[in-house]
Amino acid sequence: MDLLFWITVGFIIIGFIVLASMKRNMESKLAFIKGNMESKKSSSAIRSIVWWIVGTTAWGIVSMTLVVWWFSAK
Repeated sequence: MDLLFWITVGFIIIGFIVLASMKRNMESKLAFIKGNMESKKSSSAIRSIVWWIVGTTAWGIVSMTLVVWWFSAK
């Protein structure tokens, strides 16, 4: 097992842990937004949800790239 394999596995596992820990917080922010569409706090909640989606997408793309890179390096 090489270093690239362990970097890939660690990145994916740590990413899952972070996503799982943030999921409940994002669900509560989404419920707050649905309930208070007119509030100024909802715009900051929307912004944080959008950044969470962007971060999750970037994490997924980097994870897939690391897996492909690991298989091509073998």
